Amino acid sequence: MTIADFLVKDHNWVYAAAAVVSGTMLVWPLLGRRLSPMKDVGTQGATQLMNRDALILDVREAKEVADGRLPSAVHIPLSELDRRVGEIAKNTSRPVVAYCARGQRSRSAGGALAKAGFKDVYHLTGGLAAWRGAGLPVEK
Repeated sequence: MTIADFLVKDHNWVYAAAAVVSGTMLVWPLLGRRLSPMKDVGTQGATQLMNRDALILDVREAKEVADGRLPSAVHIPLSELDRRVGEIAKNTSRPVVAYCARGQRSRSAGGALAKAGFKDVYHLTGGLAAWRGAGLPVEK
């Protein structure tokens, strides 16, 4: 039996297509992380970077900031980052740690930061929720 016979017989091609799609869905996040200009960093690593003068970038929306922020964080919402990245461009030689509420949106900041010349770019895994969960200080 050839592969074509197998795929045509009893609609096995549907199962083969489902296997390819599900496999792609499993591998895609791993590829995205490898191709991203950002590196993942946990709360301990972010603290170490802060101690080495990293720029902390809060990319949450304005209404979320009232909930508190990491110490000395600069707030530029992700929705405005492309046009406002010039406000922090003088800091391209410093490491930058971007964060949001839970860690999904901040990864998207990498492209704009890389275009602006930032080379040492990090994403806080778990965002502000992980920071708080580790018992670390938050400014109001």
